Amino acid sequence: MFTRRQALMTAGVASVAAAVASIPAAAAAEEAVAPVDISKLPRQKVTLVAPPYVHAHDQVAKGGPKVVEFTMKIEEKPVVIDEEGTTLQAMTYNGSMPGPLMVVHEEDYVELTLVNPESNSLPHNIDFHAATGGLGGGALTLINPGEQTKLRFKATRAGTFVYHCAPGGPMIPWHVVSGMSGAIMVLPRDGLKDEKGEPVRYDKIVYIGENDFYIPRDEDGNFKSYESPADSYADTVEVMRGLVPTHVVFNGAKGALTGDNALKAKVGETVLIVHSQANRDTRPHLIGGHGDHVWELGKFDNPPAKDLETWFIRGGSAGAATYTFLQPGIYAYVNHNLIEAVELGATAHFVVEGDWNDDLMMQIQAPAPIATN
Repeated sequence: MFTRRQALMTAGVASVAAAVASIPAAAAAEEAVAPVDISKLPRQKVTLVAPPYVHAHDQVAKGGPKVVEFTMKIEEKPVVIDEEGTTLQAMTYNGSMPGPLMVVHEEDYVELTLVNPESNSLPHNIDFHAATGGLGGGALTLINPGEQTKLRFKATRAGTFVYHCAPGGPMIPWHVVSGMSGAIMVLPRDGLKDEKGEPVRYDKIVYIGENDFYIPRDEDGNFKSYESPADSYADTVEVMRGLVPTHVVFNGAKGALTGDNALKAKVGETVLIVHSQANRDTRPHLIGGHGDHVWELGKFDNPPAKDLETWFIRGGSAGAATYTFLQPGIYAYVNHNLIEAVELGATAHFVVEGDWNDDLMMQIQAPAPIATN
């Protein structure tokens, strides 16, 4: 009997087959290029951490290029994405949505071991928008459950870039809107610079990944649950084709970065915010603050814009912005499509500690009844 799982796996593998078949020809064409010996380059093993946090890294590179080794495990699992208990049959890198932010420097080599445990039900791969050739690595990393692969690419362009699963055909958008995306940041070797070429430093970094989800409803209008990602496929694709998300959230769930999970900062601290959206356009805005320096396109060879109120992140890309907090309090960081922020979930909070500055803002008169004389 041909099961749904087999059908999905066959569809994913077949749709990438042509791309994989093209690799030997490409490799043959490259035989005239002398292979690069990187055996003497230093190696650094990095343990990834779940967003919004980011693994330790140098803002300015120390020494020459190196090989930076990462390992990511693909995890399929149900995830509750709102306060009503709506469950997404999620597909994730390292168990988080978004997948972890990787940080390297320009001219470093990224070496990723990608693991698809036997407990999963679907084939997966990874497409790095930062990489050159082979469908961003997607044509070289397609693995079935119970397999692993290793990919190396040279980080030749500085900036923030999306990565996502791209197993082929309709599997691509389905895997992406099921949670399979993340970002990599390639820093210039001498660090970030402003529009005048002066150094830009940050005291902390946070990574916010925006997800749009498409959860099917039953005949009564209630969100449906499924036993596995494969079981949800047909219904989910039908909702996806309407192009109207049921949820637009930061870091995998409504409220994932508010309340007890709110981001923390102090007055005087400069925070670098990396924001990605692998599928839809978005408009980040920090209510009560600004983008001091904004790489809206996410590419650090371009000078940053300054003092933005709202910036634009194109679908399938990542951007970066710094802000030095000047007042204490709660700052809402939102997608400024306010319907999506308020109704669908695209809101995060920064809780900032410090002393209030009356020169920047003060209440002259507290709310009171309207004066009659």
